[in-house]
Amino acid sequence: MVCQEELLIQKVCDLYNQIASLETLKPSKNVDMLFTNLVLTCMPPNPIDVNKLCKKIQEMRSKLIRLCGEAEGHLETHFSSLLASFENPLDHLNLFPYYSNYLKLSLLEFNILSQHHPQIPNQIAFIGSGPLPLTSIVLACKHLTTTTFHNYDIDRAANSNAIRLVESDPDLSKRMLFHTADVMSVENGLKEFDVVFLAALVGMDKEEKIKVIHHLAKYMAPGAILMLRSAHGARAFLYPVVDPCDLRGFEVLSVFHPTDEVINSVVIARKHQVPIQSIDQQGIVPNIFLPSKCSEIQGFNPLKALNHGNMIEEFAIEEQLS
Repeated sequence: MVCQEELLIQKVCDLYNQIASLETLKPSKNVDMLFTNLVLTCMPPNPIDVNKLCKKIQEMRSKLIRLCGEAEGHLETHFSSLLASFENPLDHLNLFPYYSNYLKLSLLEFNILSQHHPQIPNQIAFIGSGPLPLTSIVLACKHLTTTTFHNYDIDRAANSNAIRLVESDPDLSKRMLFHTADVMSVENGLKEFDVVFLAALVGMDKEEKIKVIHHLAKYMAPGAILMLRSAHGARAFLYPVVDPCDLRGFEVLSVFHPTDEVINSVVIARKHQVPIQSIDQQGIVPNIFLPSKCSEIQGFNPLKALNHGNMIEEFAIEEQLS
């Protein structure tokens, strides 16, 4: 009898083969249908551990994540251009098909942040904001209405698209700033931020993601908060996974795994009070505090507390001196 995990892998492989054979990943009826089927296949909670899959499936997963990232970029560019055609683009954000997901994810992230950083941040950096920076926009409009957002993206065209969305809004145009830069070239400027968000698709594989995390650990201000997006179970076929043990130089505070249509898990960590001189020549932070065990607990549910009713797992990271 074929087990549930084998059926899932077979379905994902079939969809990967169809997606990989497309001539373009720009929005179209066929592209939209295939990615919708992929998301619906990976959305239900599943105990699968992608790290234990065979090499062939691991390679397929890596390629699929990159295809998902490319398609997401095309989708955001398409809708950013569409929204910019309106006199007041921010009045029409609900035209983006996943806008409701961003509302839920932003609320989740705001509630998690508020639990661990009760002060309203003066300045937030969002790394990998893209042409349609919905997280920054939703947080700035609905939750952090006095905070200044510095949005970083390596793509100048993406920033140009994003600027057009907020330039007609007198408040947001002052509080939403855009920087065209590779995060690996941003150093001392990172010390200005109370909170840094790292987009799910900055660092498309494990090695790239860890390099970015180590760079942030080296240059963020001691005590600053890092918010990351990860994936859990079958959703790890769509996005890279951030393991708490990858977060050297940070104290991992909580990891949340939504089980509804919000795909991304949310990881929140605090930069250790480590002197910059302690960073070695390779830019790697000494492992002064390491997560030693992850245990599932029943704890604070940031959405259920507001009567949204979503089941969310919370993981507590126990830490010890190495």
